[in-house]
Amino acid sequence: MSISIQNVSRRFGNFQALSDVSLNVPSGSLTALLGPSGSGKTTLLRIIAGLETPDTGTVLFQEEDVTEKAARDREVGFVFQHYALFRHMTVFENVAFGLRVRKVAKDIANARVKELLSLVRLEGLGNRFPSELSGGQRQRVALARALAMRPQMLLLDEPFGALDAKVRQELRTWLRKLHEEMHVTTVFVTHDQEEAFEMADQVVVMNHGKIEQIGTPQDVFDHPATPFVMDFLGNVNVFHGRVKAGRVELGPFSLAYDAYTHEEPRNATAYVRPHELEIDRVATATSLAARVLQVNPAGAVVKVRVFAEEYGVELNIDLIRDRAAVLRLQSGDTVYVHPKTARVFMPEPEYAI
Repeated sequence: MSISIQNVSRRFGNFQALSDVSLNVPSGSLTALLGPSGSGKTTLLRIIAGLETPDTGTVLFQEEDVTEKAARDREVGFVFQHYALFRHMTVFENVAFGLRVRKVAKDIANARVKELLSLVRLEGLGNRFPSELSGGQRQRVALARALAMRPQMLLLDEPFGALDAKVRQELRTWLRKLHEEMHVTTVFVTHDQEEAFEMADQVVVMNHGKIEQIGTPQDVFDHPATPFVMDFLGNVNVFHGRVKAGRVELGPFSLAYDAYTHEEPRNATAYVRPHELEIDRVATATSLAARVLQVNPAGAVVKVRVFAEEYGVELNIDLIRDRAAVLRLQSGDTVYVHPKTARVFMPEPEYAI
C-alpha cells in the first residue's frame, strides 16, 4: 500500500502546522518523519491516519483518494507514544480488542492473538495486565494490537519516546526485523536522528510545517540540502566566509568548492561536523591555532573542545581513540585545527558582496 500526500496544508487557529506538503511513501517501505517539536510531523501522521482532516490537499492510498474517508475505514494500524492500553484488560484481551469489536469468530480471534504474541515475543504473558509489564513489553503489546486486524499500513507516533535508551535500542532493532518479515508500509514519527537513520528506508526531515529534505539515510546525512538539515543532524561547527573562483575561504581555511566558479565573491556559511575537523601539534599554512579546553573520552571517540582566540569561537572535535592516544591532549595545550571537508551554503536569494 503506497501513500501519496499532495499539497496538504493544515492550520490550528493562528498556527500553521503544515504548509503545502507533498510526499510519496513507497509500498512496503519504512519511512521516518524526522524533525523538532512543532515541525508538523505528528499532524502529517494523523492526517494519513484519518485522525485529522487537511484544510487543503489530497491523501491517496494506492491511488485511491481517502482524504474524506474516516479513520476506521482506512485499514491503518496506529501506535501511540504512551501505549494507550486498556489497564483493566489483560494483554490477551488488549490485543484481541479490535477483533472483538469487528465480531471476528472467537476461535479465529484467539488464534490470531496467539500468533501475534509469539511474533512480538510475549508468549506466556497473555494473562498479565499492562501494569505488570515493562515499558518495552507494553509497547510491543500496543504494536501487536495495531497489527491484529492485518492493516495495510502501520503508523507510529514517537513509539519509543517514553522508554529508556537501552530498551529503545532493543526495540528499534526488533521493529526493523519485524518490518523486514511483514513488509507492511510503515511511517513513524521521531525527533531522534539516530533512530531514523538506523531504522528507515526513507527519511523525511521537517521544519515549521514544511519538508526540508527527503532521501535515504545516507543521502540525507552525506548531502544535507539546507543549513537546517545540516544543523539538525547533530552538533556542527559553523564558519562564515566567502566563495570565489572555485574556492571557499573561511578565515585561515581554504577549500575547493566547484559549485561556484565565478570571480565575483559571494557570502557563504560552511558547516563542519566534529569528526571532520583534524587536530595537529604542528601548524600548517591553513590551520587555525586553538587552545584545548576539555578532553572527554566518550565511547569509541574522544570529544575535544578547543577555543580559537583569533576568531573568538569554540570548536567541537571528535577524534578516534588511536589518534587521541598519539596526540595525548591535555587542557591548556596549543593545537592547530583544519577541516577535512565542509558543507557550504550560500544565502537565498543569492547576492554578491
